[in-house]
Amino acid sequence: MPLASTIRLQVESALARKIPSALTPAPRLIRPQIPTGLAELDELSGGGLPLGALTELVGAECTGRTSVALSFLAQVTEANKVCAWVDSANAFDPASAAAIGVDLDRLLWIRCADVAEASTKTTKAVTLPQKYFIPGSPKKGLHGGGFGPHPRTEIRGLSEAMAGLFTGETPLPKPVEPSATKRNRLASGESIPSIPFTRRKRRARHYDAIERALRTTDLLLQTGGFSAIVLDLAGIAPQYVARIELSTWHRYRVAAEKTQACILLLTQYPCAKSGSELQLRLLEAEPILEAHTVFSGMRPRIEIVRQRFLQAASNVVSMRKPPQAARTASWQSRTPWAGAQ
Repeated sequence: MPLASTIRLQVESALARKIPSALTPAPRLIRPQIPTGLAELDELSGGGLPLGALTELVGAECTGRTSVALSFLAQVTEANKVCAWVDSANAFDPASAAAIGVDLDRLLWIRCADVAEASTKTTKAVTLPQKYFIPGSPKKGLHGGGFGPHPRTEIRGLSEAMAGLFTGETPLPKPVEPSATKRNRLASGESIPSIPFTRRKRRARHYDAIERALRTTDLLLQTGGFSAIVLDLAGIAPQYVARIELSTWHRYRVAAEKTQACILLLTQYPCAKSGSELQLRLLEAEPILEAHTVFSGMRPRIEIVRQRFLQAASNVVSMRKPPQAARTASWQSRTPWAGAQ
């Protein structure tokens, strides 16, 4: 009976033209890494963010997510390389980026949100109706001396008052009574109040921003020449970002491998799945207090959720369980008035 090695050699020689090394496992690809400028994070990830792959940085608001991305861009632009920041919610601050050390001359900032609509919302003046400045008549005794309305009826008109107080717009339409149906009201000729489309407009605005951001990233990857591309989707709610197809992230991964670009995805909820080679999660940051009263900075914490090909390339599979390494790290981010320590 021939040996297994002999049969393996015969099979590989027969399939050499179609499938080279059919029965030989391919060696694991160890990608070069770019340091992030944070010694604790670089030590945890084994050198930084992988080059030619997709890295997903997940975290809630005020966890240090943008600071990590800007620190990474500072290291890339310091090496005289060109980067791009795809901003889906107009949340990028050039002054903060320059303060961290990002060379703005080597950074392409692309705003994908509706700038005109955002500017009109911020410049719109809010005027309060005159009825809110007229004090009401005083009431004596409990509920107006015993003849006032029941406490349950005091909530009536609260929605109209709050709508006019905070937005200055027309009050919301009153709900339709449950006894009257839409068919009966149409038959009687009574008009039905129209439902506001604010929720539908908000949803369409989010989807438009996501579509612009994804198309822009496609163009940047096809053009080439960018060492790092930051796709910032953190300003969009997770229920909209989670609807992006997984084929999009796999396409980005293949394009990044061809162009040797590092794609950094910023989200609130992990959505790239297996398309990302490195997934980092930022935990809730801890405040730094001096003398228990003075706020002097934050202590962000980061955790590695998944990482491919961490160990050296080898075709030998060990039967023993490898030793478990640390998966979390933290560092200090101090305020300007606290000074360096």
